[in-house]
Amino acid sequence: MPGFEYKICVLIVTYGDRWQFLKQVLTRVTDFKQVINIVVVDNASIYNVNEKAGELNNNRITVITNKENTGSAGGYKTAIEYGINKTGADLFFLLDDDNLPADDVADVLLKQWKKIAGANNKKVLFCLREDRVQHLRIARGENPYRYYLVPDNFLGFNVFRIFHNQYSKLRNRFATQAYLSNVKMPYVPYGGLMLHRSIIDDIGYPDERFFLYVDDSEYTYRITQNGGTIWLIPACKVVDIDKSQGIIYQSKLFHSKLLDLWSFRSYYHIRNRMFFYSRWFIKDKFIFRLNKMLYLGYLKLISLLSGKSAEYKKLLVAVNDGLHGQLGRANTDKF
Repeated sequence: MPGFEYKICVLIVTYGDRWQFLKQVLTRVTDFKQVINIVVVDNASIYNVNEKAGELNNNRITVITNKENTGSAGGYKTAIEYGINKTGADLFFLLDDDNLPADDVADVLLKQWKKIAGANNKKVLFCLREDRVQHLRIARGENPYRYYLVPDNFLGFNVFRIFHNQYSKLRNRFATQAYLSNVKMPYVPYGGLMLHRSIIDDIGYPDERFFLYVDDSEYTYRITQNGGTIWLIPACKVVDIDKSQGIIYQSKLFHSKLLDLWSFRSYYHIRNRMFFYSRWFIKDKFIFRLNKMLYLGYLKLISLLSGKSAEYKKLLVAVNDGLHGQLGRANTDKF
């Protein structure tokens, strides 16, 4: 499209039977005048995504169909490769198939892109998803490193930060600060991410070995490791129209979400998180092992009280696989 300084390509990965969400996202992004291409990677959905997308009668939409599910890592790698090699877009806007951007997102992102200093390959923008409590707090001025890059933690637990975290939770109850205009982030999810094609030369493509979960963290962390900056833009909103099971989970006495909601998703999330964190954020091996021992001891007790011993054993497998770098598509007996 002529007349635009920056042309956008939207990249979406879908799977399963999720047309009810994908249709809403496609309908919204086709309204963005700056969007010249919309690439949908169909990760072996159980319906004909290409046929359904064709019903929208928009020639900007391209569907790439995978015969098997390559996970988020493989899906976004395919999408980015297509964007680089087959489109003339300057900017890539990544969305999950249930990420519905606000109707002004493209305009606001482009205004911020021009406003924020930095070379095209040294800045990335990210939209606020208000169901992410941590992102909300960071958008209001909370230090991102309360949640990210915490050294020597084990699945988020660090015995030496218990009192600090409790104080922070109490303080957050009374926090009413307005959103900042932009905030630096160390890494972010794919959904709501906008980056320039030139940055791909620096960071490459998602690591397919992760298959599912944490691949986005590892991928976007390369941005900051290469001297770039990820900017959270609170004025840009993306709504998750399919609420995940983990977000709506209600805590119960003598129960753990990790065990109660155990599934293939849990395995990949824990395995990949252990791999990612163990390679970047262990500064003191003794403290890490202490945190690991204490938290696994807690989960062991919870598993006995809640009748989740089988799930606990599978969690141990996921932890050990991650620490030993055993990535890739896993056998189903680990779930």
